[in-house]
Amino acid sequence: MVFKDRNIIITGASSGIGAALAVEFASEGARLHLLARNMERLSNVAQACRSIGAQVEEYQVDMADMASIDSFCATYLDKGCGLDVLVLNAGISQRSDALSTEASVTRGIMETDFFGPVHMTTCLAGLIRSSKDFRIAVTSSISGLFGFPLRSAYCAAKHALFGYFETIEIENPQVRVTFLIPGRINTPISRSARLADGSGYGQMDPGQARGVSAEKCARKAVKAIARGKRRKLIGGAELLMVHIKRLCPSLFFFLARRVSSV
Repeated sequence: MVFKDRNIIITGASSGIGAALAVEFASEGARLHLLARNMERLSNVAQACRSIGAQVEEYQVDMADMASIDSFCATYLDKGCGLDVLVLNAGISQRSDALSTEASVTRGIMETDFFGPVHMTTCLAGLIRSSKDFRIAVTSSISGLFGFPLRSAYCAAKHALFGYFETIEIENPQVRVTFLIPGRINTPISRSARLADGSGYGQMDPGQARGVSAEKCARKAVKAIARGKRRKLIGGAELLMVHIKRLCPSLFFFLARRVSSV
């Protein structure tokens, strides 16, 4: 798919991978519809995209709030501008062990990372069904491919995305789903991660800080979406864990209990 003049929605576009994806798609000549909770940061991203010639619209949307998603989708559908690519990128992470994490925290992470993307997709079902070539990009994680310490709800939500959106593609031949599967990417996601009681973690993980840049991640992601790849691993040495889990599960469990989770 060529992205010039294509209508693209990106959730979680105010920072990190989402912001980098917005700029990368802008450089391809796409018409962007950027969504985020923080409008100040989103406006900065939108301006960066406009500075390279992109048409951009900004929307304040909370992916954990179904009413917020409903309001956006109603506004978008009323505009009648069509849709070619839906990038479901918004997410929140976790830094607490499973048995200590309050149920409300687990539910909150699932709302943002799983139920929000599902709800938005069903709200836009008419546009998806009427398209002859529709792309959905879902930002999962290597934590969506295996369990990992201090990430129980995050892992659960990212696992769930695979089951749901693979089914979407199987049921709809005109849809190609690309799962973006990042490892450690240098973004602020760890700062907003949730602790066991729901409070913010508020710091940058050292591993995250040493990760691949969001810009490099976005370049690889956009190429994968254009080519219609179903899965795209993006990261560094940590991606070895994906292959170890598949080839030697016992070694994976040995390593996962010992590797740093921050």
